Amino acid sequence: MAKEKARDLRASIALLWGEQGQPTRGPKPSLTPRRIAEAAVALADAEGLAAVSMSKVAAEFGVSAMALYRYVPGKAELVELMVESVLAEAPDLSAAGSGWRPRIVEWARRSERVHRSHPWLLAATAMRRQVMGPNQLAWLDAAFAALEPTGLTAGRQHRVFVLVAGFVRTHVQQLLDFDEEHSREWNHLTGELLDRHADRFPTLTRAIAAGAFAPDTTDPLEFGLDRILDGVQTLIDQS
Repeated sequence: MAKEKARDLRASIALLWGEQGQPTRGPKPSLTPRRIAEAAVALADAEGLAAVSMSKVAAEFGVSAMALYRYVPGKAELVELMVESVLAEAPDLSAAGSGWRPRIVEWARRSERVHRSHPWLLAATAMRRQVMGPNQLAWLDAAFAALEPTGLTAGRQHRVFVLVAGFVRTHVQQLLDFDEEHSREWNHLTGELLDRHADRFPTLTRAIAAGAFAPDTTDPLEFGLDRILDGVQTLIDQS
C-alpha cells in the first residue's frame, strides 16, 4: 500500500494566513481561497462534512476539480479554510461584564451558537493539534483573556479552557443527536423492561419513578457551566 504523501504544513499556514505567493504568470485568478471556503461551508451546512469534496465545490463554480488545486492543495486544507470562515467573527466579551466568570460563560455560549449553526465543525475541529489560522486563534485568545483575571497559572487556565470547550462540544453533540420520536420509544420500551426486571435494577427503577428522566426546563448548558465554574472558583480560592 502506497504511503500517503505528507502535507506541507508551512504551505497550509501560508494559505490560512494569506501569506502565500501570488502567481506572476498566466491568467488572473478567477477564484480565491475565501470564496472556495464559503462555497464549501454552504455545502457542509446542507449535506455534512463528508459530502464536501473538491469536485462538488468546483461544480459550484462551474470549473473542474483540478482548477481548485490552483488555490487549495486538498481537502484537509479546504476544511481548515472552512473553519476559519465560520470563526471569522471573534467573540467580543467586553459587554458580558468585568469578571472572569461572565466572560467565559459568554465565550461558551457564542461557541455553542457557532457549533449548532455549523454541526460539521465538531468533526473539523476534533481535539487534536492542527494548523490554526488567525480567526481560530482569536477565539482561543479571547478565552484566555477571559480566564487571565482568575490569577491561575497559565497551565491551569489552559486546563479550564479545555474543560469548558470540551463541555460545549459534548453539549452540542447531544443536542444534534437528540431525536424526539426515538426518545419517546426508548422511554416506553425501557419502562416496560424495568416493569419486568425492577428487582434487578432497584436503584435505577426508583430514580426513574422519582422523575430522573422527566423533561424539565433546566438549561443544560447553563447547568453544566455552573458546575464546572463553581469548581474553578474553588480552585481559585485554594490558590
